[in-house]
Amino acid sequence: MATSESPKDVSFSQGIRMMFYAMKPNETSFPNLDEVPDYVKQATPFFISLMLLELVLGWILKGKLAVRVDDALTSISAGILSRLPMLFFRSIEFSTYIYVWEKYRLFNLPWDSPWTWHLTFLGVDLGYYWFHRMAHEVNIMWAAHQTHHSSEAYNLSTALRQSALQVYTSWIFYCPLALIIPPPVYAVHLQFNLLYQFWIHTEVIENLGPLELILNTPSHHRVHHGRNRYCIDKNFAGTLIIWDRIFGTFEAENEKVSYGLTHPINTFEPLKVQFHHMHYIWTTFWITPGLWNKLSVIFKGPGWSPGKPRLGLLEEIPEVTGKEVPYATHVSGSLQLYALVQFALMLGFYEDTFADKDALSQATLLLRSGYIILTLTSIGFLMEQRPQAAILETFRCSVFLMLYWLNYLKPFIPSWTHTFEGHMP
Repeated sequence: MATSESPKDVSFSQGIRMMFYAMKPNETSFPNLDEVPDYVKQATPFFISLMLLELVLGWILKGKLAVRVDDALTSISAGILSRLPMLFFRSIEFSTYIYVWEKYRLFNLPWDSPWTWHLTFLGVDLGYYWFHRMAHEVNIMWAAHQTHHSSEAYNLSTALRQSALQVYTSWIFYCPLALIIPPPVYAVHLQFNLLYQFWIHTEVIENLGPLELILNTPSHHRVHHGRNRYCIDKNFAGTLIIWDRIFGTFEAENEKVSYGLTHPINTFEPLKVQFHHMHYIWTTFWITPGLWNKLSVIFKGPGWSPGKPRLGLLEEIPEVTGKEVPYATHVSGSLQLYALVQFALMLGFYEDTFADKDALSQATLLLRSGYIILTLTSIGFLMEQRPQAAILETFRCSVFLMLYWLNYLKPFIPSWTHTFEGHMP
């Protein structure tokens, strides 16, 4: 796709509209894949603006902040980890799609036709529905997707809590489109489908009236993120809720939703958030007797065990009492401020790394990625007040100084360069 310096950068008006899938075919149709803007990257200021707006509206309407520092940092950390592989590998979603298109396409729909644009909109959204549904019904896929559901809060930062593994199975559900849909059209809609799902992660918006019949809305998606029994495996939609209505997985919001996993993991460690269920599958696989049962551990539902239905038993899911207390940090305000500052500095390295990735060596990319992961892990330890937190943070700061001295990192704030240089041998 085009780089951020491309003449295809979006305008402010387009930026607002792309967050709500309100772009027009004639302004988002491209003959070549490398001309398609990186809409997700260009959405960053809109992500931030909407999160700030949610904070303000939440305070005005409900008298409290909609976001906790510990939870928000964990969610954004997951989003960062999910993107780090892109520094080293081309997206598997596009690589496989292009391969199928070049080798097996049945015919070539015109890239500049509004009919192709709208057909792709429906096709990508239907593909997302079935991927999303299988991500809840197939344990090995749930091992990736559970990351997104691990937050016990529900706000716009939750939308950024993405899996580093999910992309390695989601591509399967879009490949049939490659038989007829040109890759540039697919690339546009794959991004818009993702961007649309950002704004529905909020409690600020309650009900949208008649739009609830057609669109996936905050109300519908709150149900999807619930751990109440009536919420389990419901409302898999991306943009259109009609798929859930057609395939029998729709559930309207009624009683108050309690968010998160049915068995909360109670951690802010980014790697544990990403991979804890994969470890659970591994251990369960080895202790489960019989080859068929072992395979069932991988390919049946997360709640399955020998003697149970494919998706497990709904009555075994813990009931929500309404008295659940989300896992939260109890660190001081000054330590939270320190964590926020370090996180902001790390974000600078992260953005700089992606901006310059074509000019950086593999060794530099690897070292920067390692430093980013180390920083996220250290912040998680600080939020949990782990005994090892002080040691790990001291080590992280030492690594920062060493990498800067070796010219693998540079400060987020350019004026700091002279300060560091003044103290470096």
